[in-house]
Amino acid sequence: MKVTLGTLKDKGDALVEFLEPRVGAKPSLSGGEIEIEDGQVKEGIKPRHVKTYIKRFLYMNGVRKKYRVFVAGKELTIQEIELGEKEAEEEKEAPEKKPEEAPAEEGKPEPEEKAPEEPAKEGASEEAKPPKPKRAPSKKPRPKKKSGEES
Repeated sequence: MKVTLGTLKDKGDALVEFLEPRVGAKPSLSGGEIEIEDGQVKEGIKPRHVKTYIKRFLYMNGVRKKYRVFVAGKELTIQEIELGEKEAEEEKEAPEKKPEEAPAEEGKPEPEEKAPEEPAKEGASEEAKPPKPKRAPSKKPRPKKKSGEES
């Protein structure tokens, strides 16, 4: 089984250490490829399983969204996803938005602003009828079968 790392060459050693206990064999790293001998692999481990392990490794390292893993026979390829200009800008802006949202939650100005609005809503609800609570449908009694008569 062969895994082509592509642009993930710098994390090849960590990936080899991650795969070793899961696959049951010591993968060998050479250049941008990891080679796993088929004879040493645990029974039942298929390239599809190795793909799942690689995806888990990518997730644990926080780069899962940037890479895709392809399986073709006994060859796996890790390929970097090319982001368009819009996605790249959104990705750069996303971390900046998170710190801005955190202080708003700590200060909690939103509940204070909502408190004055609630009485206004109550006044409006007096003019309009409030919705009636839903009731459970009434059950009609079924006629009892008479035991003495035959059909």
